[in-house]
Amino acid sequence: MIALLSGQLVSKQVSQIIVDVGGVGYRLMIPLSTFYALPDEGPVRVHVHTHVREDAILLFGFLTPVEKELFILLLSVSGIGPKVALNILSQLPAEELRGALARGDAQRLATVPGIGKKTAERLILELREKIGPVGHSEGPGLSVADRQTTSDMRDDALSALVNLGYKENLSRKALESLAPQPGVGLEEILKQALKILMR
Repeated sequence: MIALLSGQLVSKQVSQIIVDVGGVGYRLMIPLSTFYALPDEGPVRVHVHTHVREDAILLFGFLTPVEKELFILLLSVSGIGPKVALNILSQLPAEELRGALARGDAQRLATVPGIGKKTAERLILELREKIGPVGHSEGPGLSVADRQTTSDMRDDALSALVNLGYKENLSRKALESLAPQPGVGLEEILKQALKILMR
């Protein structure tokens, strides 16, 4: 199984790239996030998922291990194939996707073309536990449960507070008044902000 490729990028299209590794050209299907991040040519290092079917062996390339792990998780959901999983990652950046799953934001997931309300709810049901609480990861390595930055978490917290009915400007002020606390998760930030808003 191919898990990683390092070589020369010789062809780049919106949905696929070709990487020359020692004279062998590997064609990899990619999401838009990887397409925009890659150079037009030159040396590249791509994380690879090898997808085996009865009639073909397909390679999917990702710039980061987080994207690759999310792709594999998406494939574990019934009714989600490689094309749909790539489409989801193309429409939602990795952190935004993780945040939507962690919050149970079916409405955000349903904005992806081809993903209806029922599919969005199924994604949340099957992946929410697997993805872990956003912002609670330990360790330095990148993983699907990797820690969000404080800025990302505050954006998610702001969205959650507005959805709860609090005014955006008041919610933003409450969040800005909180002292930065490395390692504190989204749930704790929300609790602290709610205490301020409910005074």
